[in-house]
Amino acid sequence: MLEIRWHGRGGQGAVTAAEILATAVINEGKYAQAFAAFGPERRGAPVLAFTRIDDSTILIRSQIYEPDIIVVLDHNLCTMEGVEEGLKANGTVVLNTGLKSQEYKDTFANANVIASVDATEVAIKELGTPITNTAILGALIKATGIIKIETLSSIFNERFKGNAEKNMNAVRRAYQETEVWVRGGGMR
Repeated sequence: MLEIRWHGRGGQGAVTAAEILATAVINEGKYAQAFAAFGPERRGAPVLAFTRIDDSTILIRSQIYEPDIIVVLDHNLCTMEGVEEGLKANGTVVLNTGLKSQEYKDTFANANVIASVDATEVAIKELGTPITNTAILGALIKATGIIKIETLSSIFNERFKGNAEKNMNAVRRAYQETEVWVRGGGMR
């Protein structure tokens, strides 16, 4: 089973990204679940979302405490206590940041792969708003190959209607701009 923990702020779309990924995984023939844990529901407040992926039915219903992958939609959250907590050895981290991936190697000591992209810039250029969820999906796909980019198209058409193509452009652009650093192997 692959477990992903999403860290974001209210309004950035972490919950939506977790749900879109789960839907895409299901559309590709696997099992998935997505859910969120909210504190105060207000724009800007820290938000946790979770996605589980497996080849068989998923019976677990708890939060994810030891993720294989951590996705951070706001680089400022990296300085908050607990963001790196529980990351499995040789885990993967995907970050929305303008900094180089390897600059986070000490913050995420268990990470074997750290991917970074300025998802905020991508979202502003492609969507006209700093909602980073679809851009970060592009970075996640580049870092992990977890789904095919094309799988998102029908989901976006249904979910975003007239803005589907803009969101696909954000995914594609973020995919192209994502920098992937591998511990012991450098950039790939």
